[in-house]
Amino acid sequence: MERQRGRTGGGGMRGGGRRDHGLPALASHSEPGRLGAACVRAALFVVRTLRGEWYSIVVDPVRQLLWRGLSGLVLAFVAALGVIFFHAVAQRPAGAVAVRVLGGVMADLPLWLALLRTPVSLYVPALDLPVWAGITQLFLAFALAELALGRARTLALAYATTLAGTLTVRVMIALGPGWWGLGLPPEIGQVLDTGPSAAVVGLFTYLAVVRHAPVVFTLTGGSMVWESVVKPNLAGREHLIAVAAAVVLGLLHGRGHRVRRMVAVALIAAMPRRRRATSPSGPAPIPPARTGPASPKPPRGHAATGSTRLGEGAGAPVGNGESM
Repeated sequence: MERQRGRTGGGGMRGGGRRDHGLPALASHSEPGRLGAACVRAALFVVRTLRGEWYSIVVDPVRQLLWRGLSGLVLAFVAALGVIFFHAVAQRPAGAVAVRVLGGVMADLPLWLALLRTPVSLYVPALDLPVWAGITQLFLAFALAELALGRARTLALAYATTLAGTLTVRVMIALGPGWWGLGLPPEIGQVLDTGPSAAVVGLFTYLAVVRHAPVVFTLTGGSMVWESVVKPNLAGREHLIAVAAAVVLGLLHGRGHRVRRMVAVALIAAMPRRRRATSPSGPAPIPPARTGPASPKPPRGHAATGSTRLGEGAGAPVGNGESM
């Protein structure tokens, strides 16, 4: 019995030893397995994201182009030819003055005049940027946006992002220097603020948000952040404002009915309620109707009998008179 117990105990110890030494071994083998599974999942996620972005940014617009033809690139051609035209006109002194009068926007201009020149300023090339490289980006941005979003929405987005930058710069100049780097000195108001770069950045950012394209968003928004850090100037700030405006508009894409409902509810809540005027000289209030039990009506048979008797009594003398 003791030998059996010793053997059993020894076997238990050996089994227990095996279990104790086996747990770390299994854990050591499971850690690389988990790491490999995580890497595989990350690789599959990246592949799916890139594949979806390729189809949404490249394949779908190409299909739209094949279906619509060159009519789907009207805005792209108009924008590119407009920049080329204004660049050619600005090469002469008289033409430069005309371009400045038609599309030159500065923060110290009256607001109505700046708003009037803003649409033309989209086609006026910036002085410190290469024209031909900007035309390529401009054509690509307007082409993708027109094919993916439509002509009207593309124009609205281009104007909205440009106008957001122009108006925000006025607010920054009004704040003045300081304000944690948000304010601008007054002399910035005399800097010429033209060019389609804000519209280009806004269109690319909006497409990246709506079509779930992180690579395009990184190349556009990330490059603008890097530009504003390396070379802080007025254009860099306007580009950041255009990116922020495009992100907000992209997040609101497809939720127009909800936004309109929220605005309507807010307006209704803000309207003052009309108070009922109670004047003592007005007409007396009408008493409410009684809700008690109604008086019992006479039965139909009784009413018919009474009318018959009345008819007989009324007609009896006439009959007697005729017989006489």
